[in-house]
Amino acid sequence: MTALDSAVPAGGPDTAPGPAPVVDVSGLTVVYDTAPVLDGVDLTLVPGEVVALLGHSGSGKSTLMRALTGMAPVTGGRVHVADRDVTALRGRGLRALRADVGHIFQHFHLVPRLSALANVLAGGLHAAGPASHIGLFSREQRTRALSLLDRVDLLAQARQQARTLSGGQQQRVAIARALMQDPRLILADEPVASLDPRLAGNVLGLLSDLARERGVPVLVSLHVVALARRYADRAVGLREGRVVVDIPAADVDRAAVRGIYGADTEFGTDEEERP
Repeated sequence: MTALDSAVPAGGPDTAPGPAPVVDVSGLTVVYDTAPVLDGVDLTLVPGEVVALLGHSGSGKSTLMRALTGMAPVTGGRVHVADRDVTALRGRGLRALRADVGHIFQHFHLVPRLSALANVLAGGLHAAGPASHIGLFSREQRTRALSLLDRVDLLAQARQQARTLSGGQQQRVAIARALMQDPRLILADEPVASLDPRLAGNVLGLLSDLARERGVPVLVSLHVVALARRYADRAVGLREGRVVVDIPAADVDRAAVRGIYGADTEFGTDEEERP
């Protein structure tokens, strides 16, 4: 059973509705210099769901993620995230939304000279308030940060400088940092592109487990179809700024891949992942 299966009960018209989407996007259009980067995109994410975003570089994946937090100019359509109309937010409201969204990046974005613990605590800066500017965090925040490092199997490395950690360990610190925000949504932009296949699987498996445990949806952009099929609930494919595929990840087959990447694309890179 996927997170989507568990979050949305099956049945007929009399079945109780599932939880409200954390992300509800309809007809999203983003135009740069008269050229549409996103063209009528629809997207929903429900609590606990992992959605893989697939597509060529330049297909609009990163722009879509930025639009969800008001960092890309929305030309048209509706964008609701965490019970907020993103297009109507300004100033404090926009900052509050961004505090509710955890980000995980390809290159980790840790402070190399700081410890793993200090990097995780940085995820709580918004909640810590003015005290955080002079390096003061409450005992409760430190306890929580240590608990999150324990959850990502890095408690023993809490005092270790981030720069001394392996790539996979650094990405797990970044995940713990995102969780420190107590986010309602996690956006992971190519989080495993810098990792070898084994570490990539470990990181995506962790993200998938955390999504289910905490009821937080994860939107993760990927280039490897096999990883999307293995670790995501749904796959959404973008091509030239339009959604061309939105199906259960396990159903991504040759036809879906060619719809996303082009007719001359071979399916996957791993024979074990072929249907």
